[in-house]
Amino acid sequence: MELLIIIVLLAVAVETTYLTAKLFRKERRETLAPVFVDTSVLIDGRIIAVAESGFLTRPLYIPRSVVGELQFLADNADPEKRSRARHGLDIINQLQSITSVKTVIFADGVKAEEGVDNRLLSLAKKHGGALCTIDYNLNKVAVVEGLEVLNVNELAKSLRMAYLPGERARIELTQKGNDQHQAVGHLEDGTMVVVEHAYKQIGTTVEVEFIRSLQTAAGKMMFAKLTQASQNPKRQQPQVAQPAQEKVQREAAKKRPQQKRVKGTAPTLVPAAAPEKKEAQPRTRRPQQRRRSTPEDSMVELANRQ
Repeated sequence: MELLIIIVLLAVAVETTYLTAKLFRKERRETLAPVFVDTSVLIDGRIIAVAESGFLTRPLYIPRSVVGELQFLADNADPEKRSRARHGLDIINQLQSITSVKTVIFADGVKAEEGVDNRLLSLAKKHGGALCTIDYNLNKVAVVEGLEVLNVNELAKSLRMAYLPGERARIELTQKGNDQHQAVGHLEDGTMVVVEHAYKQIGTTVEVEFIRSLQTAAGKMMFAKLTQASQNPKRQQPQVAQPAQEKVQREAAKKRPQQKRVKGTAPTLVPAAAPEKKEAQPRTRRPQQRRRSTPEDSMVELANRQ
């Protein structure tokens, strides 16, 4: 019996603690500075994803003048404006259904005589809140007046991939992938890059072209392929300088005079006859025997030409 009483008391204490913490978080969220939402953000619709992710902890205030502007656009004759305004009204209903974010329709009047943008600026100043907009001009004015601005476009730009498909970069391949032909490298921000048909390039830095990207719950991953420069690197052949002696021999061979060799004697240089002094009767030439050229022969030929 005593054990049962202790268990019941512990259950009551846990439930009381949970309810107290939940009430404290709710009161704290209500006391935070509100975020006034612009018409452009509701028409855009990406605020739903931001709210569902849990990054918005402050209450969202949608002025009644903003709802009135959406209603006016929904009654417009232009079908495009009418569909976009109706989409904005649906976004308000979806924001109200998200329990993690408090969404309030702030009663400031059905119509803003000074304009919706000026009304949002004045409300943010009066209540010490922030302004949520993707309007470029309204964003600039709010920054000039010292207001805090939450811009969904800037958030999307910060979260975009460092490289898009089709762009190129140089990365170091450090390990092999799941397939035998794959290699894995990493970008500066830690993003893993899987390179196709690059197994032989592991341990080197190569140029790759990104093919596609994949966003998962564990992070983002990109796939790439080797560029033509990385697949077929140009190998520069080393140029071997020829010795000066070989050049002299090559030049001497072009203008070499005919040599007449007598058995048992040293080779005698016989200059070739000039074309104008050729004999009328053709004479038979003896087949010359090939012999190896020595450095002494080369020097003799050079001296003879000089």
